[in-house]
Amino acid sequence: MVNDIQALLAQSDETVAALLEDGAQREDLFTIEHHLVGTDFTKLEKAAVELVKVGYHVDDADEFELDDGSRLFAFAAVCEVKLDNEVLRQQTQEVAKIADLAGVDYDGWGTFFGDADEEE
Repeated sequence: MVNDIQALLAQSDETVAALLEDGAQREDLFTIEHHLVGTDFTKLEKAAVELVKVGYHVDDADEFELDDGSRLFAFAAVCEVKLDNEVLRQQTQEVAKIADLAGVDYDGWGTFFGDADEEE
């Protein structure tokens, strides 16, 4: 399994730009969730162990059943950082490398922005 690092880096830069455009401040800390997914729980667990070793908090994996009856496992590797393109690009590369070595997909990162009580 090989994750497309160029696409992931572009997605990271686009996400930072969108957050800043929406009024986020670079100096604020954001909870970043790096999303990993795979069909083999053992491989996903291997990625989780490696991510903990390099400093991420790893959420418990969730299990999903797809329409075809197959199972999918996913978890988030969480950290807190400022909206710094270089830091987030470094993290994206680090997480993608670990995902590749473990044989799982890295689906990029996300964060929460705005008041949790705001209505959409």
